[in-house]
Amino acid sequence: MPALPRRAWIALAASALLSACAGLGPGRTDAQPPIVFVHGNGDSAATWQTTLWRWESQGWPRARLHAVNFANPLARDDDTQAQAGRSGTAEQRDFLAAEVDRVLAATGARQVVLMANSRGGNAIRHCIQSGGCAGKVSHAILGGTPNHGVWANPGFRPNNEFNGAGPFLTALNAPKGPDGQLLPAGAVGVEVTPGLRWMTIRSDNNDKFAQPDGLWIGAKGTPTNVTAEGPALRGADNVVLPGRDHREVSYHAEAFAQAWRFVTGRAPASTAVQPEERVLLDGLATGITAGSPSNQPAPGARVSVYAVDAATGARLGAPLLDKTVAADGRWGPLATDARTALEFVLAVPGLATTHVYRAPFARSSAVVHLRPERLLPADAQAAAAVVNLSRPRGYFGLPRDVVLLDGAPAPGIAPGVAGVSSSKKLLAEPDRPVVAEFRSGPIAERIVGRGWPAKEGHVTLIELHE
Repeated sequence: MPALPRRAWIALAASALLSACAGLGPGRTDAQPPIVFVHGNGDSAATWQTTLWRWESQGWPRARLHAVNFANPLARDDDTQAQAGRSGTAEQRDFLAAEVDRVLAATGARQVVLMANSRGGNAIRHCIQSGGCAGKVSHAILGGTPNHGVWANPGFRPNNEFNGAGPFLTALNAPKGPDGQLLPAGAVGVEVTPGLRWMTIRSDNNDKFAQPDGLWIGAKGTPTNVTAEGPALRGADNVVLPGRDHREVSYHAEAFAQAWRFVTGRAPASTAVQPEERVLLDGLATGITAGSPSNQPAPGARVSVYAVDAATGARLGAPLLDKTVAADGRWGPLATDARTALEFVLAVPGLATTHVYRAPFARSSAVVHLRPERLLPADAQAAAAVVNLSRPRGYFGLPRDVVLLDGAPAPGIAPGVAGVSSSKKLLAEPDRPVVAEFRSGPIAERIVGRGWPAKEGHVTLIELHE
């Protein structure tokens, strides 16, 4: 790949990094307010990648799009008890409040738009109700947020954040009058905090965390006391996207269209991602903290990036980038284009070396966050290579989707509610092409990776964009 001229490379770097934590840049009016995107439980800012691209493709300034990255994204088992590698509701609320203030100060805007997936909506509601965000937010969009719980049972994990009968959600959902004052118990008021516009986006019946049976919380056959309407809130515009799953109600093109209309008052001209000729990529190299997925930087991690043959996954020459990350965890920037398939190699000391295969990136992104895959000792002993297929912005659903891995239906995906976002295949031999194919309606992706020797501590991840 020819090297970019230095001046062009610097310009690309400045443009892409505007969407990261620094460099939000003032100078726009509130006709295009800053939008702060808040990821869900266990996830990272990277889940918003295609959503950011869609807003950019419709003319929203990259400098006004900011994706939050919580350090410890998994919720505690008991919100009242500290737990290593996990976060409580107060931590999430306070972190988001600081991010809102920082974005407002950097852009000079009066208010932001907040958009969340799943647990991120809890942080938004908490911040607006009691964390200082009231008055600083014009619109709040909650995709798949379990506003009435994943279950609602005072006797089962009573202090868990996702218990609709627990203290956290009970307080958020307490009925309120038009001025925000609390109404007596049993009164019918709004469940949202007044003073801004609210929208919820939910599935009709395909959200794994809004199901009447406890299958997805490990309690099959036990009623959850929650229905598909659980994410809806009195006082909000409640939108249903039929057939969409727990993540798609935030990250799918249909969710983008609803959010765009809610913020602007009109439909987007298109939901397509418009490719850029020159692409600049950057992100964080992160690890695992106390056994939980982490968004904290992993200093000392080594990141190598290769251009690969899209048909075979074979490397095309020397690495485009080879870097040991510093304390900030950032592995880039990397200049590329919208036609080149890539292999990212993440080596975090003490963890498996992860080889991540991605289709060409349509646009620049500063949230290409890399997190190591787990390699189970039993898998490393049983197989020559381990290949994982991941869909971070949606779940796999059968028969809705076609999901193939190495020429056969991807393992571990049962028909019914879309409930898993990854599939694993054990190979009898390493160093050969492995094809992953995914089709869901108009979405179609085909990515070819390669198996790497598991006994030497390597694992392959094929990651879908959509």
